[in-house]
Amino acid sequence: MTGPRRQARALPDSEEPEVAGPTGSNPAQKRKGRALDTFTAAGAAQLGGPEWLQQRRARAFADFEVLPLPSEKEELWRYTPIDELELGGYRPAAGPAGDPIAELMADAFLNDLSEELGERSALVVVRNGAPVSFVRTGLPEPVSLGGLAIASGETILGSVVGDGDSLVRLNDAFVPDAVVVDVPPGVLVEEPIVIVHWCDGEVAGAEGAPASFPRTVVRVGRDAQASVVEVVAGAPGSVRALVLPVTELIVEDAGVLSYVSLQVLGTGAWHLARLSGQAGRDARLRVFTVGLGGAYDRSRTDCVLLGQGGSSELRSAYLGTRDQIHDIRTLQDHAAPQTTSSLLCKGAVAGTSRSVYSGLIRVRNGAVRTEAMQTNHNLVLDERAHADSVPNLEIEENDVRCSHASTVGPVDEDQLYYLESRGVPPERAEELIVLGFFDDIIDRSPIGSVAGRLRREVRIRLAEALGIGADANG
Repeated sequence: MTGPRRQARALPDSEEPEVAGPTGSNPAQKRKGRALDTFTAAGAAQLGGPEWLQQRRARAFADFEVLPLPSEKEELWRYTPIDELELGGYRPAAGPAGDPIAELMADAFLNDLSEELGERSALVVVRNGAPVSFVRTGLPEPVSLGGLAIASGETILGSVVGDGDSLVRLNDAFVPDAVVVDVPPGVLVEEPIVIVHWCDGEVAGAEGAPASFPRTVVRVGRDAQASVVEVVAGAPGSVRALVLPVTELIVEDAGVLSYVSLQVLGTGAWHLARLSGQAGRDARLRVFTVGLGGAYDRSRTDCVLLGQGGSSELRSAYLGTRDQIHDIRTLQDHAAPQTTSSLLCKGAVAGTSRSVYSGLIRVRNGAVRTEAMQTNHNLVLDERAHADSVPNLEIEENDVRCSHASTVGPVDEDQLYYLESRGVPPERAEELIVLGFFDDIIDRSPIGSVAGRLRREVRIRLAEALGIGADANG
């Protein structure tokens, strides 16, 4: 990923190039052939569930068989290692694997997280994509919370993300169940709904590493309000795992949804997440995604404003250590007049880690008086680290106000000099500056109760990146 970089317009799924023809010498088609050895129609059929869900899985698998796998030749996957993904080396996982060590790690993580996040209206625990418990601790009775068997599951699953690319269709084909949150019109949910996904890693002697397919759907009705915290975690260390989450967020007219996602998988996992949201008239959608774990961490967030006066606030943060790759893609899609969106993405890379941010503001014909802003700031903490920033605009109207800005560079030398001249050791000075860099975006979290946990996770990884000690409870 060296050499000159050029701006490239992010393409929607419908514009992605097709790859046709029988399996032959084409490396991408060989990868697809190996994937079909472990991801099979019979495996999808064994997951069971309601008849409509089984039929949906079958249709999705048929699509997956013919759709091309993502390729670095596509603009949506440029600057990434996606050609290295060997699906044939993974096997679908659904529910607890029965490994006692994994059970202990999952329980310890959950207990620690529960204490730190504080008050909540509900706690959902998911293992390898399958919900294992739904605990309501203050959720208003009219709110539906459960798996796809609840009444709204069939009607809203897939209503935002659509058919998607081959990886979304793979999730559709192998999702064992989903977490469905349906807030009726006019209902206020005061405390966050917390969803914790634990995804197992490879076990010695097992055939292939596990692939998990978390799925979450949240709908907030007219004049309703709710907040959701979603955490994706797994076995620490370098054990292999593949996690392909899909999240759909629906905010109806005048509704408000605040959503925070925290990914803290082990360093051997691949995490390729897709989040699609939509907001109606005068609705407000606030999203904050934080990626800290994984060998390759990809977060794609698409938000479309469908109703006049709708607004979205997108925030994203990442911290790369060792040889991690963080890949953030965003779409601010304005389909109605007088809509507003703002995006702020901040990240840092250390060691030999890399990052890429590619975002698109799209203003469709008729979306007059749109206001949209896109900002990406990157800190490069090591000469061997690298960051790419590719902001884009696609404007089909004249009466709009849109802007984008990006920066890539090291820690400011003047700030370092100021602190060091006042007796702060160099390594501590750099740590304070970088912590302040992240504090700025953490303070803008749409759910304040998660800020402490976010700071703790950042502090631990930053100490590792800079080679200094840190108080984990900092």
